[in-house]
Amino acid sequence: METSAVYVSLEFTPNPNTLKYSVNRKLLDQGAANFTSLEATKDKSPLAEKLLSVDGISAVMIGRDFVTITKSEAGDWDHVHKSAASTIETHLTEGGAVLIGEALNRAAAVGSTDVEKRIQAILDSDIRPAVAQDGGDVTMDRYEDGIVYLFMQGACAGCPSSAMTLKMGIETKLKEAIPEIIEVVSV
Repeated sequence: METSAVYVSLEFTPNPNTLKYSVNRKLLDQGAANFTSLEATKDKSPLAEKLLSVDGISAVMIGRDFVTITKSEAGDWDHVHKSAASTIETHLTEGGAVLIGEALNRAAAVGSTDVEKRIQAILDSDIRPAVAQDGGDVTMDRYEDGIVYLFMQGACAGCPSSAMTLKMGIETKLKEAIPEIIEVVSV
C-alpha cells in the first residue's frame, strides 16, 4: 500500500457527459474495467460499486491511473463531481480494492490467435494510450472473418466523435498494420 497522500485531479473529456479523474496511483497493471450498472459491480469492484451508488452516475470505467465517470441524463454535475472526487480519494486513502476476483483477469485479457495478438499489441501500444488521454478505452471483443469488434468505453462510449475515432483512426491504423482486417466495428 502506498503511503503518500492520494491526489485526484479532474480532467474534461470530449464527451460532454463524462469526466476523467486522474489519480497518483496505479489502479490496474493493464487493461480497463467498465461498469454500467450497480449489479455488475458485485464481487468485482468495490470502487465502482461505491461510485455507481452515487445519484446521477450511470457508468464507471477504471483505467491504469484514472477513473472515468459518466453522468446520467438526470444527474447534476455539481453533485456528481463532488461525490465522485471524494469517493475516489477516500476509497484509495483507506486502501480499498479497485478490482477483485475474476474482474482482475478480465481487465488484462488478450486474444489467442496470431491476428488477435497483433491486434491487441497495436491496441495496447498505440490506440489505448491515446484514447486514455481523453478518459476512454477501447477493448477487443473478438475478431471474426476479417472484422474486429471493439468496445468503446468510458468517455468514448456515446461520445459525438467516437465514430470518427473508430473509423478514421483505429480502423485505418489496424488495416495498415494487419492486411487481414476488412473492417472495425463497435459493439
